[in-house]
Amino acid sequence: MTDTSAIVAAGHDPAKPEEAVAAVAARISRWGRWGPDDVLGSLNLLTPDKRVEGAACVRTGVAFSLSQPFDETGPQNGWKKRTNPVHTMLGTGHEALDGEFPHGIGGADDVIAMPLQCSTQWDGLGHIFDHGKAWNGREAAEVVRVEGDRLTGIETAAAHLAGRGVLLDVGRVIGGGELPDAYPITADELDEVARVQGVEVRPGDIVCVRTGQYARTRREGWGGYAGGPAPGLSFTTLDWLHDRDIAAVATDTWGVEVRPNEFEVAFQPLHQVAIPHLGLFLGEMWDLDGLAADCAADGRYAFFLTAAPLRITGAVGSPVNPIAVK
Repeated sequence: MTDTSAIVAAGHDPAKPEEAVAAVAARISRWGRWGPDDVLGSLNLLTPDKRVEGAACVRTGVAFSLSQPFDETGPQNGWKKRTNPVHTMLGTGHEALDGEFPHGIGGADDVIAMPLQCSTQWDGLGHIFDHGKAWNGREAAEVVRVEGDRLTGIETAAAHLAGRGVLLDVGRVIGGGELPDAYPITADELDEVARVQGVEVRPGDIVCVRTGQYARTRREGWGGYAGGPAPGLSFTTLDWLHDRDIAAVATDTWGVEVRPNEFEVAFQPLHQVAIPHLGLFLGEMWDLDGLAADCAADGRYAFFLTAAPLRITGAVGSPVNPIAVK
């Protein structure tokens, strides 16, 4: 059972998630901040100056892929009809000498079939609604239709997700390596981790939060990683996410926020505020372990991060291979 002490301390009744969501949304909503026609939300904070700031973090040129593998052995277990990627070869080396092309040239082709949110990915602004409202107060039914999200589709973010990245290794600092499932990370703990690591979280940053859960699955198997219990951000961190003016947040877990959620009957209440009200991009299922080990070794927790989604017209999420450069 998830610890509810953080939301109780914040004045929320664990039995009344709808009241809590409404209260927090009303307090921190960014609707209208960037005008009525905005489609970028928090990515407006990733300015050219922020990208220059991120580039200034590069000293050694060492790069880390923060993506999990995209293959049939991935974490999906059928929840919400999500499957692991299915990779099929359309042509192989066996056809290399079949004479299809002249002068001995041969080649291979392949195809992949997968849900867009089956492994390392971004949640776009059309992914989650609150009482029928999408980002910036628009009617969800007018934004996302059968043909896709024709207003805030993930393609609108394709050129923006690059800048200064910051790793908060909560698993290492608070958990001694990793946090147990159902552990709610509080705002005070995020600040404490930043203090211990000697890194400042600045407006426009892309914040990566490592819990250690992904590392645990590499030892023990996927288990309930997709949709099951997990450490993650407490609902009470929404004010922190708002007040720090970060551009995006990503974690090494399936759903960013703590699971089970902190209310008695609730499903992803942090998402319900973060995406439609803050316009915040959420990254899920990132592999932060190699980066975390390097940051612990050299004491530098800020880096240049590029994590562009695929330009899939009308999509509400996208696979991504984030690259951190130190």
